[in-house]
Amino acid sequence: MPTPKIRTGFYSGSFDPVTLGHTDVIRRAAQLVDALVIGIGVNPGKAPMFSDAERVAMLEDEVKPIAKETGAKISVVTFSGLAVDAARASKASVIIRGLRDGTDFDYEMQMSGMNGEMAPEIQTVYVSASPAVRHIAANLVRAIAGMGGDASPFVSAAVLKRLKAKSQAKI
Repeated sequence: MPTPKIRTGFYSGSFDPVTLGHTDVIRRAAQLVDALVIGIGVNPGKAPMFSDAERVAMLEDEVKPIAKETGAKISVVTFSGLAVDAARASKASVIIRGLRDGTDFDYEMQMSGMNGEMAPEIQTVYVSASPAVRHIAANLVRAIAGMGGDASPFVSAAVLKRLKAKSQAKI
């Protein structure tokens, strides 16, 4: 009997910080694949709130229960350059993209077309965020936390603790 093929998905983003919207998409994606690689995009021209290592640690903590719940193997990597190249390096057959609204869809359709030209062997799959988290955007979470607002509706308790520590360190 032949060995069953492992379906690997690749989900990329900046995850600065990881939000409940991200973990919602990760949970949904983990139900579709056997292995999910979460790629943290590293752009030397940008100054994220959290370092690469902090984002990796944050994501690893957040995805442990999701991996256990879904049975998918979930790993976290960093990459610079094109997400499609990182997906290929991760042996992914599917790129997972989360959608919140029509604006996301328009942008993601363009990205999917470009990625399809560069890597026709990798399909793009869109995962709709749950209605309860569709409005969450990491840049707005950073802004709320940075101005002393309550970011607790948008992130886990563990991420909130990290956000508060970062925000207080900048004061």
